[in-house]
This record gives sequence, structure tokens and C-alpha cells, in this order.
Amino acid sequence: MSTRRSASKGTTKVIDLALQGGGAHGSFTWGVLDSLMDQEDLAIEAITATSAGAVNAAAFVSGYMKGGPEGAKQALHDLWFKMAAASALLPWQETPFDRLFQNDGLHCSPTFLALDFITRMWSPYRLNIFDFNPLREVVAEVVDFDAVRQCDAIKLFINATHVKTGKGRVFRPQEITLDVVMASACLPFIFKAVEIDGEAYWDGGYTGNPALYPLFYETKSEDVLIVQINPVHIEELPTEAPEILDRVNDISFNASLMPEIRAVMFVKKLIEQGKLAREDYKDVRLHLIETQHLMANLSRASKLNADWDFVQYLRDSGRQMARDWLQENFRHVGVKSSVDIQKIYL
Repeated sequence: MSTRRSASKGTTKVIDLALQGGGAHGSFTWGVLDSLMDQEDLAIEAITATSAGAVNAAAFVSGYMKGGPEGAKQALHDLWFKMAAASALLPWQETPFDRLFQNDGLHCSPTFLALDFITRMWSPYRLNIFDFNPLREVVAEVVDFDAVRQCDAIKLFINATHVKTGKGRVFRPQEITLDVVMASACLPFIFKAVEIDGEAYWDGGYTGNPALYPLFYETKSEDVLIVQINPVHIEELPTEAPEILDRVNDISFNASLMPEIRAVMFVKKLIEQGKLAREDYKDVRLHLIETQHLMANLSRASKLNADWDFVQYLRDSGRQMARDWLQENFRHVGVKSSVDIQKIYL
């Protein structure tokens, strides 16, 4: 079944999506996807995604195959509602002090603080012997992976990190399984590596958050919309240990994206100078929905906070930022990049 909005109409614009990972912060992306589905003259050709972005993308494509845009929106709602319900059973929870100080994290949770300390001393192979991961059950319940693999409307590319070589691997549409999604979202300090065909994989954010190159080689659209949930810039120098860890996390999970952005700029410059033939190379137009001011004020700990009120707050923020982007920049799709790449990334 294909419920794809026709890209043949002159008024329909076609884009590719690049979805970053970031734990519970991925609920921001849920909101973005919700608003994009409300744009009737927009079609999505492909999605490349990592970690929480991969979880969102799998649910999105599964729902889209079954019920079009409304099916995709419903699948995302079901995913995050079930994740919030599952997280309510975990030993680490927001405390009244966390709510009082409005840090949206788990800084005052004794269980989380103990977990944060213990996972620096002992591996999941000692602490999480049975590899308990409530996310796996939720994803298995919400996502129809047969539908994802059969989808001819939206191509899905999922990124994971090969543990032994340190190389990123992009899983193509026909390869997408529950294990692939869980590998892309595998936090190595909490969960055992996910084995696929005898090879071990960790979170894809270390090597591609997300990888853009599949969109350059395997799609027709020249417009790529990046949904970035790890802030590139911050306003103040981190001086406390938790702040430093937060910033190291941001830098690490953006590092793999920067070289690909530079490559896009390099090719665009050569095309503009006439040194590369326009018909032989894709002149990629980049667009960005980012959470610079929102996420810069949220801690690394809040990525493990899937409290329903918190994820709804991020969802609503994502919806509004996507609406703002559509209003201000949708006219640029198919025409030119709508983001100052030099200023933000270089």
C-alpha cells in the first residue's frame, strides 16, 4: 500500500529528513513531524535517522504505511505515550525538588545519581545481565517492521556504530528490523551491544547523527531538512562537572554531522564556480529546525526523563517551531537553502 502524497503536482514540494538522536529530547522531533504532516503540499521522499530519531522514524513510516499522514501521527502518539507509561515503572523518576527547580532532569533523584555513578564503574554486562530495556517492548508493539520494509512511499535509513571497527553503518530500507532500531539507540553504558548478523553495534550518534550521505546518493530530492536536537552553540562556559559532561555530550553527538555539512558546502562552491557539472552532482539545499535555546537549557539527565508532561512539552515546542519554519521558509524549498550554514556550522 502506498499513501504517498503525489510529488508530480507542481504545487507539491519534496524533501528528505535528517533526524538526530537525543533520548527523551526526541519528543521534540515528534512534534516537528506532526506539523510537517499537516502541510498538504509537502511530500517526504526519505528519512535518515539515528537513536531516538530512528525510533521516531520507524514509528512514523509504519504508521504512514497503514494510514497515511494521520496514521503516522497516531503511531508517534502511541509510541511516546507507551514510552512514558513504561518509564513510570523505572526506579529513577523526577522528584518534587526537580520540579521545584524546574530543571526537567533527574538531578535530585537518588536512584538516578546512583545509576550515573555506578555505570561509570561497572558495565551493563555486569549490572544489566538480562539486558532489560523497556524501549524494546514499546517499539515492537508500535512498529510494524514488515510494513516499514515494504514501504514504497518513504525510504528509511538508520545509523548505528560498529563497535569493533568504530565505523558507522547505514541500514537500508529492506534491512530495517527491531534489532536495527535498538542498535541505533543502544546506550553502551546502560545496555549491552546489539548483535546483528554476529556483529555488535552501539548508538549511531557516535558516527552519524545522522548520516547525510544516503540522501545524496539514493534519493532524488535536493532539499534536506535537518531536525537538530543537540545544540551546536551555547551562551556560557560550562564550569561545573555536570555542565561539562552535558557539553561534551553535545559536541560528541554533533561531531559526525560537521564534516558532512562541510562536504555539502564544498560541492556547492565548486558547482557555483563551474568546476563541477551541475548535471553530475547534487546541489543540496539545506534547511534546519533546531532547538538551540530550548535544549541549551536542558541537561543530559533530562534525556532519560520520559515523563508524559515533559515529552508533551517538548512535542508542543517541536510543533510550534515546525509551524514557524513552514511559515517563514517553506517557500525556499526547491529554490535555495534556508539556513546560514557558514554561521551555524562553520
